[in-house]
Amino acid sequence: MDAILTSRFVSIMKRLYLSFSLVLVLACGANTADNNKQQAADPLVQAANEPALPQISDDLVANIMQSIPSPIETSFLIKGIGAPYNVSNLNDHNLVSNYNTNYSQALNLGVYSTDLGFANLYDKNQDVLNYLNAVKKLADNLGIGQYFDYKTIKELASTSGNVEQLLQLTQQNLEKIHNHLNEQKRESLTILILTGGWVEALYLTTLVYQKTNNKELRDRIGEQKIALEQILTILDVYKTKPNFANLIADLKELSKIYSKVQIKTTVGKPTQKVVNGEIITEDNTVSTVIIQDADVQEITSMVRSIRNKIIKS
Repeated sequence: MDAILTSRFVSIMKRLYLSFSLVLVLACGANTADNNKQQAADPLVQAANEPALPQISDDLVANIMQSIPSPIETSFLIKGIGAPYNVSNLNDHNLVSNYNTNYSQALNLGVYSTDLGFANLYDKNQDVLNYLNAVKKLADNLGIGQYFDYKTIKELASTSGNVEQLLQLTQQNLEKIHNHLNEQKRESLTILILTGGWVEALYLTTLVYQKTNNKELRDRIGEQKIALEQILTILDVYKTKPNFANLIADLKELSKIYSKVQIKTTVGKPTQKVVNGEIITEDNTVSTVIIQDADVQEITSMVRSIRNKIIKS
């Protein structure tokens, strides 16, 4: 695995980890007894006699999390172009009780986390509360809600000036989540959470692009080629686990469409400037996305299909 992840890959991943962590605004207070029963029965928990899967280091998982484009960044972009808020574009929070396996709960925790961030950005307080409750329920069911201070995170999320503090807090908790899942041999849930969030963010982007034809959104859709490659690299480790094969197959079909997308990178000379008494180095590398209208349409259709399977799982 390490040989596959080049230094360029790692640098891509590092720039996005904090942003995605903002989306995972979870709640505390897991029901440990009920959760232990569910874990014992759930097929995603590795059995004692099951062949060991290739080990993925904590640092590697953290780096992979950084490669997933931020739903928060996507939400800012969508709002920035003047796109109206439409709750019907989001997954219905009332469906949360339908997700009763670790597999469906992890994927939809990612979906609802993206929807939560989107609603929060548009200051839709009732929707924020609804999605916060949905996220809390799934986090508790997965046994990871105890790593989050519900009251503190809710207060931080309500004030844009506290974003950096919120990011730092959630980054620390994400690391604890991965360690906890790894100890329980449920580390595959980490990539499912991230995949669900990524699919939902891309889905929302394609919806808005259909109505706006905004070039920046078009480029953002094309850029997901890189993230998809990284997601598939890790999902492949768990291809023998229940349900993973179908998800991987769908994402590979999406990857075939993305194979026609070109991303050309022009390396620029770094420049330095002084900001608040500190010397800041700016990377002037520029990436150009080349994507055809027909490819965008195919991506839009395939992402909708994948997303529908996730929210109905």
